[in-house]
Amino acid sequence: MPQTTSRRTLWRATAVAVASLCLAACAPHPQAQQGVINVVAAENQYGNVVAQLGGPYVHVTSVLTNPNADPHSFEASTSLAEAISQAQLVVQNGLGYDAFMATIEAGSPNKQRKVVVGQQVRHLPDTTTNPHLWYDPATMPAVAAAITADLISLAPSHRAYFTAHLAAFDRSLAPWQHAIAAFRAAAARYRIAVNEPVADDLLSAMGVSVATPWALQRDLMNGVEPAPQEIATQDGLLRGHLVRALCVNQQVSSALTSSLIQVAHTAGIPVVAVNETMPVTDTYQQWMLATTTALAQALTSSKGTA
Repeated sequence: MPQTTSRRTLWRATAVAVASLCLAACAPHPQAQQGVINVVAAENQYGNVVAQLGGPYVHVTSVLTNPNADPHSFEASTSLAEAISQAQLVVQNGLGYDAFMATIEAGSPNKQRKVVVGQQVRHLPDTTTNPHLWYDPATMPAVAAAITADLISLAPSHRAYFTAHLAAFDRSLAPWQHAIAAFRAAAARYRIAVNEPVADDLLSAMGVSVATPWALQRDLMNGVEPAPQEIATQDGLLRGHLVRALCVNQQVSSALTSSLIQVAHTAGIPVVAVNETMPVTDTYQQWMLATTTALAQALTSSKGTA
């Protein structure tokens, strides 16, 4: 991908390319297997939550599942178009992160299909700059509630099950929420550098200040070569020990990001790798708690002065 092409533009180009395939290949919406709701989730973190809420009453297909691959290079297929055409419930992030989903949905319209969009659940405008909504502690409880409401609508005979599992899911978030609160109370005002804004919302909840200029975060997120002054600022934060850690997106790598990681290592600044896609061995709750713990450990053990 050329450096001048944004990742969001790549998403849109891919969506346009598959729209015609969807119109030609999508099968008519079938009847679901008795008592089982067909669900497609754009990202596996959302799919994992659906599975926790729906248990044996849902069949979940997650689209983005590889934590070692760049999710922005994903190319949709006719098999995905068919899966969406058969879905009774679709869950996606919004904010342009998974725009290919809406394009395919439009290509196989179904008035009975329920669609939960994280952006809409959070009432976020299209101008919201950071699309990584699942790192915000406020997102998944709200999305889980919206999913549960749709599951009940689709299978009202299982209302008690879905309601009980929503309550259990909310309770299961407590260790993560407590870890955030404990760190915020003990270590607020720490400063961190980031290459992309993947975990920015979590860092904000933890009380950590992101020192990296937004322009550099935005450019690296969109696959655009940052301006020299942006790179110099990030370099200075690391070499000058003006931050306590560097947080990087381990699913996306370039010569520049590798160079900045090396600068951090040379300066003795801890590097914390985060993912956009949930590791398949984790639940959403485990993933978020592990990430929060890794960030807290790096920030408190650092020799940085911030």
